[in-house]
Amino acid sequence: MDKVKVKIINKSHHPLPDYATFEAAGMDVRAYLPDGPMVLKSLERALIHTGLYMQLPSGYECQIRPRSGLALKNGISIANTPGTIDADYRGEVGIILVNLGKEDFTVNDGDRICQMVVKQYSHVSWEEVGELDRTRREDGAFGHTGTK
Repeated sequence: MDKVKVKIINKSHHPLPDYATFEAAGMDVRAYLPDGPMVLKSLERALIHTGLYMQLPSGYECQIRPRSGLALKNGISIANTPGTIDADYRGEVGIILVNLGKEDFTVNDGDRICQMVVKQYSHVSWEEVGELDRTRREDGAFGHTGTK
């Protein structure tokens, strides 16, 4: 597993994002709500502050992903999942939570609201061609390979 240093400023009073287990890919990120809890009604979305500002190395992005427990138990997800934070962004990391559940959901200061995964990426150089290499699958999509 690769290790990369990322500069971070934490203006919240919460711990930095961290891994729950040694081989976890995502770090837990906490809500920073100094003015008190926020209630998300069913099908409502809101920008949740984290108090975090970071400087990713060139060639890296930060992906924001839902937490599976919140999704399963409460229908809480990320509206633009996965959210992408680019290496040249220097503003506060904000999380767009959406309540896909039927009940109101309260977000409290310090709640773990999402996962953060830092990934290396490549820039694409397009090569326009007249046709593509053939494959067994060809243009089959959306369930084409079957369920067995």
